[in-house]
Amino acid sequence: MEETYYPAITIVTPSFNQAQYLEAAICSVLEQDYPDLEYLVIDGGSTDGSVEIIERYNDRIDWWISEPDHGQSEAINKGFHRAQGDIIGWLNSDDVLLPGTLKMVAEAFETHPDAVLVYGDVHSIDAAGKIFNTMRYGQWELEDLMRFSILGQPAVFIRRKLLRALGYLEESFHFLMDHHLWLRMAQEGDMLHLPAVLACARYHQEAKNIARAVQFGPEAFRMVGWMRTQPLLQRLLLDTKLEKQVEAGAYRFHARYLVDGGEYRAAFRAYRKAFFRSPTVALTEWHRWLFSGLGCVGFAWLARVFYRAKHAFTSRTG
Repeated sequence: MEETYYPAITIVTPSFNQAQYLEAAICSVLEQDYPDLEYLVIDGGSTDGSVEIIERYNDRIDWWISEPDHGQSEAINKGFHRAQGDIIGWLNSDDVLLPGTLKMVAEAFETHPDAVLVYGDVHSIDAAGKIFNTMRYGQWELEDLMRFSILGQPAVFIRRKLLRALGYLEESFHFLMDHHLWLRMAQEGDMLHLPAVLACARYHQEAKNIARAVQFGPEAFRMVGWMRTQPLLQRLLLDTKLEKQVEAGAYRFHARYLVDGGEYRAAFRAYRKAFFRSPTVALTEWHRWLFSGLGCVGFAWLARVFYRAKHAFTSRTG
């Protein structure tokens, strides 16, 4: 009987003062039961007990460091530079991988040798780990990424060979460095969607998407400018319809994070700008546009009710 081949996988965890969630992240990696796993933890000089948690697993972590850095992108790049796995993923210290994820990802890469990037679906969880939404994706193309269709980062895995050729994360991006990397990779080969939930992304008051929500949009607009400097993307943007959709996607993305940050009036205006550029793109998030309007008049709590009801329904129906 032929033995199953499992390519080497490296997981990188950047961490800074998130001791409350860090152990769950570490354990979700170490408990994967994957035969060829390299695990790297890069801590930014935490002072909240995170280092003591990392030390607790010292004999099972291949390499870790705790020192000041210039942000998450630099920390992740430290790990990327040291990574030896054929496949690489990164897991933030407040997120978790689901059991069996790495074997599924490895099998997908082996059966789809042209894939440069494999991604799955993601549960949204709260600070206590309770699921309140599931982000399900489809088989997206480069143009979808250009329109700011956002992949759930903890469920994305990439080939190290191409990552090194492209030069790792652009460290001047602090919020959209992952999306910037996916755009660069998708110009080089195929993306593959696995229709399975691979990870959980945690939403809590200290998370960047809430605590610094207003800063996400400016990076999206900056990325539109960057697209116009890239030969392949520039050629695609000669299609006026796609160009308007890309601009609408940037405004929609900006609005989404403004809603998460409780900036409902600004979010409503951003959705309106998206609508004027491309109604089709804007209305893919019609419910969030509605929530921004409700938030303006004090009914933002309805959004939480909606997502919990949606998750309960999809859980029952599969």
